[in-house]
Amino acid sequence: MSSYPPPGSYPPPEPGSDSPQSTQNVTRAITEVSERAQVLVREEIELAKAEVTERVGRLARGAVVGVVAGVFVFFALVFILVGCAWVLYYYLPGNAFTYFWGFFAMALILLVLGALAGAIAARLVKRSTPPVPEMAIEEARKIKETVSGTEGGQA
Repeated sequence: MSSYPPPGSYPPPEPGSDSPQSTQNVTRAITEVSERAQVLVREEIELAKAEVTERVGRLARGAVVGVVAGVFVFFALVFILVGCAWVLYYYLPGNAFTYFWGFFAMALILLVLGALAGAIAARLVKRSTPPVPEMAIEEARKIKETVSGTEGGQA
């Protein structure tokens, strides 16, 4: 017969002892926490990129509509000037044509379209600024609270 104790009857390791198995468990836990932290950081960066990309896209659309508004206003001014030229032509001696009213009507239509496009552009730009990744910041705050183990993120 053997004098070895039966399996499972060994006393548990002392808290201060450095057994190889406890060192491996701690090492494994540290490695796992490190890997999960890296995954969390990568996901937060991707979330921030997605939010900023969406807001910059909205800002770009607003800028394009603003440029279109500027083009409408520019051409309205051109038509006003051409209309003024026709008015001068009308008042010169020897002509009875009234072509200038068409130019003024077109200028008015373009001014209305330009004002409408400008209002839409202002609304789009106002909604899209500033391009701050709010969801990513909120998630980072929650992660900080979880890691620190406190409510409200205060230690």
